Amino acid sequence: MAQRYAELLATTGVARGLIGPREAPRLWERHLLNCAVLGELLPPGATVIDVGSGAGLPGVVLSIARPDLSVTLLEPLARRVTFLDEVVAELGLTGVAVVRGRAEESVGRISASVVTARAVAPLDRLAGWCLPLVAQGGRLLAMKGSTAAEEIAEYAPAIRRAGGGPARIVECGKGVVDPPTTVVEVPLVGTPARGGGRQKGQRKR
Repeated sequence: MAQRYAELLATTGVARGLIGPREAPRLWERHLLNCAVLGELLPPGATVIDVGSGAGLPGVVLSIARPDLSVTLLEPLARRVTFLDEVVAELGLTGVAVVRGRAEESVGRISASVVTARAVAPLDRLAGWCLPLVAQGGRLLAMKGSTAAEEIAEYAPAIRRAGGGPARIVECGKGVVDPPTTVVEVPLVGTPARGGGRQKGQRKR
């Protein structure tokens, strides 16, 4: 199933501009495995919303690696939603829903114990968009790069205003991916403020 998803990314995904042509030869190490190791942080049977899912990273990968999860792929752009619908149907994924919409417009309609995001926005905007979708006791898992520590320091006040607790950096996939995947974990501890700014259409991958 993972191999078929990689094929879809490398063909249809590239043709539709969801994946850059230069990314195709390194899909496994840079994208698929990088996302799969995020499953280390998810408890059995967790509900997940992947905000700005784009080509399905990390949401589709998590649903393949962890079929016990209930995953919602939240994406505002129609062409990406069409691709996600096709992927879910082609792979026969169960427990996966594709929803077209922006995070800030989805508050009160969907929620999950874990909200994920990869290459969506800086941490201040991300907290404002994503924490309102997190169920009480849940958390945001934001996949970040080398600037993670700087973002945490710079945007700590914005994270608190959004209802987040102290953010921490977690490295996933040690011994599996090199370098390990860097994740910023933000627990929901307060009442999120509504309207964390408008979520842009441009995204990832």
